[in-house]
Amino acid sequence: MDDLGHYCNPLDLAYRYQDLRFKGVVQGVVFGEPRRSVHREGADPSVVRFRNRFYLFASMSRGFWHSADLVDWEYRASEALPAYDYAPDARVIDGALIVCASKKDAPCPFFRSEDPLTGDFTEVAPGTFPFWDPNLFQDEDGKVFLYWGCSSTVPVRGVQVDPESFTPLGEPVDLVAADTTARGWERTGEDHVKAVPRTELERKIAQFQSGEPYIEGAWMTRRGDTYYLQYAAPGTQWNTYADGYFTSPSPLGPFAYSPHSPFSSKPGGFATGAGHGSTFQDAHGNWWHAATMRISVNDPFERRVGIFPAGFDADGVLFCNQHFGDYPRPVPAGSADPWADPPWMLLSYRAEATASSSLAGHGPALAADEDIRTWWAAGSREPGEWVSLDLGATQRVHAIQVNLAAHGVDAPECPDGVDVGHSWRGVFAEHQAAEFLVEVSADGAAWEAVRDTRGTGEDGPHALVVLEGGRQVRHVRVTAGRQPFDAVFAVSGLRVFGIGGGPAPEPVAVTAVRTDDLTARLDWPESPGADGYNVRYGAHPEKLYQSRLVHGRNELELRTLNADTDYWVAVDAFNGGGIAPGTTVRVVTNGPQPENVVAID
Repeated sequence: MDDLGHYCNPLDLAYRYQDLRFKGVVQGVVFGEPRRSVHREGADPSVVRFRNRFYLFASMSRGFWHSADLVDWEYRASEALPAYDYAPDARVIDGALIVCASKKDAPCPFFRSEDPLTGDFTEVAPGTFPFWDPNLFQDEDGKVFLYWGCSSTVPVRGVQVDPESFTPLGEPVDLVAADTTARGWERTGEDHVKAVPRTELERKIAQFQSGEPYIEGAWMTRRGDTYYLQYAAPGTQWNTYADGYFTSPSPLGPFAYSPHSPFSSKPGGFATGAGHGSTFQDAHGNWWHAATMRISVNDPFERRVGIFPAGFDADGVLFCNQHFGDYPRPVPAGSADPWADPPWMLLSYRAEATASSSLAGHGPALAADEDIRTWWAAGSREPGEWVSLDLGATQRVHAIQVNLAAHGVDAPECPDGVDVGHSWRGVFAEHQAAEFLVEVSADGAAWEAVRDTRGTGEDGPHALVVLEGGRQVRHVRVTAGRQPFDAVFAVSGLRVFGIGGGPAPEPVAVTAVRTDDLTARLDWPESPGADGYNVRYGAHPEKLYQSRLVHGRNELELRTLNADTDYWVAVDAFNGGGIAPGTTVRVVTNGPQPENVVAID
């Protein structure tokens, strides 16, 4: 089957630059010196298909993106929509696109457009109460419901609303609350481990945080006679940010928790996090899930957007394929298998890296370590700085992804913004592009340009360069053109994909032991030649829908489990030559240890 093109997460959008000025004082408590950060942000994606196009609304964007094919996205500014209201929601209601967003201290208005590309949005209702993380849903009978919530103490709520004024028709109903005693994936912290304050600053911050997860980002999907209420936890700044779901035969419940939660989860790999998203279909009936991916280095809210194949299995289980979720994938031109493996594997992990110059602590090896939170930074701000990879041998290369980082961006002050208490935030209306040259070579002497945006004004913070038919390549180099605000050229990932010349690694057999209700300890032997391992797991032997990519180790403490639920686990070794599926084992909930490990043929 033909495809419409390829994409690679994080999506290559012209994410808008933020001007964030932290005051250093919250409610009279001094947290440190005031600081300023200028960085890109895009998160909390609402994606809908409207009049044969996809529309993507994300936080702090001063507009939206639209696409005909999920591959090429075009930005459209809109000053009619509130620029500083978080988590914009977009749904099709009575044949028009309705958008609302978050205000905690004032009623939230609703905006309408029948054609956002030829006109703009018009406020159609001022709203009657404040809410956060809204989601509208119109049922098949025309009734409209509003879901909202973003709190560590208040549950996600829902209510039927008037389809024109969006005023509530009845009293709100509490629908989803946290339960960290039964749902391991809702626990806060990196890898679900709550950090212990070690400094005076960390202790001050802990005073203003409950330590409980934020339950937020509701999204409703109906399939058949079942309503799937999706929600995010535990927090956008952690690698464990994910989406789970409840089901009900009614839009306002009662709802039953799904043990297959979280259905959208990406705690490992190059870019982590897959929470607060939206589930939608394309013209061919394929399901997709858009979600928030985190960087959270310059600021906790430094984030990106990813999309993933999704769907419902024969038993009605909602799933999202995030196996190799930041590798290039095709967008199908027809009905497709959402569980298809990526067409190309990573060839650049820990490849030998060199650069024209480097800042201290930001050497070229950081461009090939498969971590979006670390980066190479050039030693000057001049165009012409470069970083290059040597793959060690000629490989069949099909795609290159260039991921840029914000390193010490020194921009003029944004002329407008809002005071959010602890900080002042602006979003630059004027945007400057990140320009660069990508070249490939078989011998390191003769170079061929495969993408050159210098002088074009074309932006590409996560550009994917597809080499049609593939090329025999050993060396890949990216050279700086003009950067936004004349910033230092910084690359968090120069990632090369294709088909390696050697065989796939040998398969491995995992040992899994349930150490408590919410945790399992996994160990497996090293597979010679493996670049990494994809840990697959789930609450059914044929539904290993969740996964985690790991590099450089052969053990994992899996802290995402649901209590009173048996799990099945497999570990697949992989390299540029392919994927070696591992043996599936069962981890019984309350069986004796370690006799609870049962191999599955």
